[in-house]
Amino acid sequence: MSTATVTSRPGAVLADLIPASRARDIALVVGGAALTGLAAQIAVPIPGSPVPVSGQTFAALLVGTALGARRGLLSLALYAVAGVAGMPWFAEGESGWGMPSFGYILGMLLAAGVVGALARRGADRSVWRTAAAMALGSAIIYAIGVPYLALSTGMTLSQAVAAGLTPFLIGDAVKAALAMGALPTAWKLAGRKG
Repeated sequence: MSTATVTSRPGAVLADLIPASRARDIALVVGGAALTGLAAQIAVPIPGSPVPVSGQTFAALLVGTALGARRGLLSLALYAVAGVAGMPWFAEGESGWGMPSFGYILGMLLAAGVVGALARRGADRSVWRTAAAMALGSAIIYAIGVPYLALSTGMTLSQAVAAGLTPFLIGDAVKAALAMGALPTAWKLAGRKG
């Protein structure tokens, strides 16, 4: 199957440009989990917040979008399960489920599935649709992460918003801008190669 055929086929995601096989799917799922784990190590502590700014959310949304809902969800599930089992690849080399930021990881799992489903509908093909998909994915992450942060630390919801959402909005805008450029450009380049 040529790349041109794949790129024009409805329901395709970037990962579908690679010839289909079980080995491909396994490699993509494991690779997506590893990418998320590596990106999580790019972490900057935020004064007054138990949640650092990291590359983890960007990687999770990128993995979901590039791999599609099923593989993206499996990839983030592998990331979460391995981290809970002791792999120190959550932000700042953390592992386990007892940390206050674990709700964000659960949110990333769901967000990867949602943005992957949107990508299958073409949400990664244009700048503005990519921006909308990234905004929705980020909102899902916060919708689970912020309440979890409040419950696990004893913060009020407004304190959790101040510590676990507000300081991250500028970084999320930068991450969305990167995705807005990268994903539609990848599709354009793939179409030229076909």
